[in-house]
Amino acid sequence: MANQGQTDQPEAGRLDGLTAAARGAATKGLPPVHLWNPPFCGDLDMRIASDGTWYYLGTPIGRPALVKLFSTVLKREDGKYFLVTPVEKVGIRVDDAPFVAVEMAQEGEGAARRLRFRTNVDEWVPCDSDHPLRFDKAADGGLIPYLHVRADLWAKVTRALYYDLVAMGEARMVDGAEMFGVASDGMFFAMADAAQARDET
Repeated sequence: MANQGQTDQPEAGRLDGLTAAARGAATKGLPPVHLWNPPFCGDLDMRIASDGTWYYLGTPIGRPALVKLFSTVLKREDGKYFLVTPVEKVGIRVDDAPFVAVEMAQEGEGAARRLRFRTNVDEWVPCDSDHPLRFDKAADGGLIPYLHVRADLWAKVTRALYYDLVAMGEARMVDGAEMFGVASDGMFFAMADAAQARDET
């Protein structure tokens, strides 16, 4: 946490109050943030960097338990991100996706394959119809994979895991076009046109 001088006390007080409210709302499962509609209380100087690091007042938050707590009350509305408790809603900045998928596990082979991903806050997410993979074009022409975690919140899949996905990829016909992608839990997640994928490899 940042070293907070006298001028940071109001901001620190807001963070303390938010932390206490989030802990009070914590349950064994994820809090029902979709049911909460508290008043907006302004923006907090908090940012999630593209590598998944959370910053407060420009300094990384060094307490994983606190980051995990805040991640459970994260909400996205109209393209903006908020931390929400039953009593307040504060805006934060997210550089890319709020989560990062850092580990992948595979169960079964072929048509029975099921992939699961662990995020940087130790949440395991299955890759299925409710949690699809999407592949966005990168500035360099490559692809950036993302996994849907919940309620318009996504995890960016690390480059190393992307290479693993490519290695297990296959070509299938999708809507009359041959596409290259990866299968999980009976679903096929297309990455790119199969001919283009062959040219690039």
